[in-house]
Amino acid sequence: MDRRPGGPQAQGGAAFLLAQLGSHAARLFADRIAGLDLTPPQAGLLRMLAASPGRSQRELADDLGMPPSRFVPFADELEGRGLIERRKNPNDRRSHALHLTEKGAGLLAELREVGMAHERDICAALSFDEHRELVAMLRRVAEQQGLTPGVHPGYRSG
Repeated sequence: MDRRPGGPQAQGGAAFLLAQLGSHAARLFADRIAGLDLTPPQAGLLRMLAASPGRSQRELADDLGMPPSRFVPFADELEGRGLIERRKNPNDRRSHALHLTEKGAGLLAELREVGMAHERDICAALSFDEHRELVAMLRRVAEQQGLTPGVHPGYRSG
């Protein structure tokens, strides 16, 4: 590894640059979705419910890395806003299955538009092919690190 002044490590290596860009991108995304009155973990839950409706609160809490005691008020807020609904789980009447409401699906469509604009802005310096290659490489690194696809690790601490 080249450690000479001005060499590749002078401005930080890949891990540093990923952390720097990740923090920057996460902050910008949070700012963008604040206009939709959403936080990143709330946006993540809406995306998860769209991809896999009817999951239990326990499963969703586990995927988000939240203790169930914290997930309940988190879900209560979205339910109170009419974005999600709890239904009795047909396989286990002691638990609830969560679903997006029509209003939640509408907000998710707006969220997707904001997310696509965010992606375009963050990757504006790349060509289409470079962007595709970067995404493929980052997926390989994320998989090698054992990260859960589609779940932001920051939810686990937020």
